[in-house]
Amino acid sequence: MALAASTTLSAPAQSVTDVFTNADFVKHVSEQVGGELKSFTISGPTTAAFTTQTVRTLPTTRMPDIVKNFIGTTLTVTQNESWSAPAADGSRTNSIKLTVAKAPIAVSAVQKLTADGQSTLVALTGQVTSGVPFLGEKIASAAEPVIGRALNLQATLAQEWLNTH
Repeated sequence: MALAASTTLSAPAQSVTDVFTNADFVKHVSEQVGGELKSFTISGPTTAAFTTQTVRTLPTTRMPDIVKNFIGTTLTVTQNESWSAPAADGSRTNSIKLTVAKAPIAVSAVQKLTADGQSTLVALTGQVTSGVPFLGEKIASAAEPVIGRALNLQATLAQEWLNTH
């Protein structure tokens, strides 16, 4: 199933990058959805190419029953990100891979931060897949809106964070 979302944040691309990779912000996002941040690591300075890994637990209360039947009341999500170095104007690309422990769901997405002066367009496209024979497409289509909403929430919370920090 396809993911697509975009929003404009009123901050330069480097500021948006710094928020998305701030451990306190990542913890805040996890808590806003009723989850818990287990670990967050970053390799390299955010002014160059770098990678991050986020591991969090999330409740399955908002997921369809077909998903809850496979994974129970919580799930552990590992999010690996590979950020490009910024272009001359500050724009950059972030390749995102999500895996869910004990669940047949994987997400592969690309997040583009396009600089526009003091604003940044954050656009995300990707795919949700499931490897379960016969039910895989149904599981992926059930998980897609939940994952899409979570990724959109990150952008909304980022603007609030930028406004208050």
